[in-house]
Amino acid sequence: MKKKIFRYFVGVIGIAVAVTTVLLVWLSYSMFENRVIDDLRAQGRMLGRLIEESGEEQALALQQEEMRITLIRADGTVAYDSVADAQSMENHAKRPEIMEAFETGEGSDIRDSRTLQSSTFYYALRLRDGDVLRLAQEASSIWSVYMKAAPLIVLLLLILVGLCALLANALIVHMIRPIEQMTAHLDNMSGVTRYPELEPFMNMIQKQHEEILRSANMRVEFTANVSHELKTPLTSISGYAELIENGMAEGEQAKAFAGEIHKSANRLLTLINDIIRLSQMDGPMPELVFEPVDLAPIAAATLDQLKLNAQQMGVTLELDAKSAVVSADRQMMEELLYNLCDNAIRYNVRGGSVRVEVRPVRDKVIVCVQDTGIGISRENQEHVFERFYRVDKSRSKATGGTGLGLAIVKHIAAKHHARISLKSELGRGTRIDVTFERLPRG
Repeated sequence: MKKKIFRYFVGVIGIAVAVTTVLLVWLSYSMFENRVIDDLRAQGRMLGRLIEESGEEQALALQQEEMRITLIRADGTVAYDSVADAQSMENHAKRPEIMEAFETGEGSDIRDSRTLQSSTFYYALRLRDGDVLRLAQEASSIWSVYMKAAPLIVLLLLILVGLCALLANALIVHMIRPIEQMTAHLDNMSGVTRYPELEPFMNMIQKQHEEILRSANMRVEFTANVSHELKTPLTSISGYAELIENGMAEGEQAKAFAGEIHKSANRLLTLINDIIRLSQMDGPMPELVFEPVDLAPIAAATLDQLKLNAQQMGVTLELDAKSAVVSADRQMMEELLYNLCDNAIRYNVRGGSVRVEVRPVRDKVIVCVQDTGIGISRENQEHVFERFYRVDKSRSKATGGTGLGLAIVKHIAAKHHARISLKSELGRGTRIDVTFERLPRG
């Protein structure tokens, strides 16, 4: 990254210096051209006045060696030239500066030599008698100036590029330092140099780092919890099976041990299924199929499915469901209602009840599951949606609870942008509300 930025900076600086140098030489030469034409104009006007006042012969006798003087008649023929034989010279009527002088009173032109080593500057002035006085002066062309100045230009260019490269390197080091400091001190960025422009980037990196650490800690904790949870039923199955294998249990006792093995195996299967489902939700899930789903018949089907469990626990089920359509994944809605109702039955008391309500309220749909069970203390309420968290661990093991039901509910609600609220009191039961956006009719 440093090398790439450095090359980019040096390239931009080199181009900028080269272009600036060329423009400065061109501007200087343009000023030189204007100066030469101005000098020719001043001398031409002075010589023109002398010709008009004193005559051609006296005025032309004052010519200067470095300047060529030509006198052209109105028809374009050359009457006098200080350098060449006027009689042998071609007609000058079509020369740019002569044509301009005939039309406007004065004209100028610059013509390069064939070798591009020099340029000839021309200035023409129309006299009162209709003749045109032309002055010419030769000077180095712009290409000649460039060629002569090339070594100096290259030297200056190299010096400037070298200095700029040093400055660019210092600037890059200064710019990159906060990022290097940040990578070395992701856990504590208090001593990292901060620029306002990098603040959003640094905040994002720090947030992502914290999320990665949190996720890693959760995975470690999750793995430890899974190992512990799986160990309990497996130990039970292994112990009872060993007793039966060694002939230490016969008859009714063997039958009871087999029942315990079956019970532990079922709990193990439930636990594994819940773990697999949570892992699926944590990973990249296939795209959810959102469709209009009426939650009322799903709530009725869920209670019908759990009727036998409720009878075994001595719990009565009540349903008050009105048609309420939401945009959701049907399978996930079935999971959500099943886990809420199953938890309400498991953590209830004999003779207790579970009431399920589904009702539309303006632009919302509220799913309410209320039980008359053991309740949750205030300090435990904020943890009940965590994985493997149980309010009453002994009761969970007795009823086959995995501690993952409400964690699954939380995941499903998050996928559907639903809001969960919980109200509970020890010994008086628990109420959980899940609020969805209602699907508009029509």
